[in-house]
Amino acid sequence: VAKGNHTTVTQFILLGLTSEPKLQAPLFVIFLMIYLITLMGNLGLITLMKTNRRLHTPMYFFLCNLSVVDLCYSSVFSPKLLIGFLVEKKTVSYSACFAQHFFFLLFVTTEVLLLAVMAYDRYAAICNPLLYTISMPKRVCIQLVARSYAGGILNSLIQTCCLLPLPFCGPNVINHYFCDTNPLLKLTCSDDHLNELLLVTFNGTISMSVLLLIIISYVYILFSILRIRSAEGRHKAFSTCASHLLTVTLFYVPAGLSHMQLGSKYSLETEKVTAVFYTLIVPMLNPLIYSLRNKEVKDALRKATANNIFASC
Repeated sequence: VAKGNHTTVTQFILLGLTSEPKLQAPLFVIFLMIYLITLMGNLGLITLMKTNRRLHTPMYFFLCNLSVVDLCYSSVFSPKLLIGFLVEKKTVSYSACFAQHFFFLLFVTTEVLLLAVMAYDRYAAICNPLLYTISMPKRVCIQLVARSYAGGILNSLIQTCCLLPLPFCGPNVINHYFCDTNPLLKLTCSDDHLNELLLVTFNGTISMSVLLLIIISYVYILFSILRIRSAEGRHKAFSTCASHLLTVTLFYVPAGLSHMQLGSKYSLETEKVTAVFYTLIVPMLNPLIYSLRNKEVKDALRKATANNIFASC
């Protein structure tokens, strides 16, 4: 039910990470460095996997797409966040806010689904190595990635379309650095408890289903690794999964803390802090995790660096 004779909101004000003036410049430098490292790391990893034929395998095809999503994902938030540190009034139009909300949900859902696909890929490679090339041909890999993007688009459309009809008639101040669903629900003129419950249920179902699939995959992987007789073989098999497990943990823990809050336990300040990790820090760390912990990527990087040095001489 609308509250009184309020006017319809045409723009929102983003409070950002902090209102402390002395912190604006240092935070601008910090997050600019994070964004530049994210751009260079993910673009470098994409280029490396496209140019090195040894990395033209299903695992690196999925990793390449994860880098593309991370690149787009961080670009949804970083430019607006950086501009917010430089200007006093952090406004965003109604349409721009919902566009950011749409692309946020698109890329976060796609990332979650890609992590599940990568877990399945590791399951196929370790549990059925003799059938791996048959079970994961290029056509199947493309279909799995396409379905991840389709799932992201579908989830984003459903949630954004459910949010658009809700009346926003003031106040228009979002206590966040981007247009997330929970802070927007707090500004609607109607009772948001049912919408909040539906949101948590919907997001929880998707997140928990994917997490369950990842856990089941790794249970089978663990049993398969334990059946390997040589210590070297076990180490090699586990090392191919370690990077993915670390990525899943870094993404799921802060995202879960951020979006699985409900009712009186919900805190926007907690959400802002945890959101920084899964929207900005994780996209920066992913290329570092996969390059520093992966022998094939490190070898390809050394070869590419040596070729560039040789070519410049």
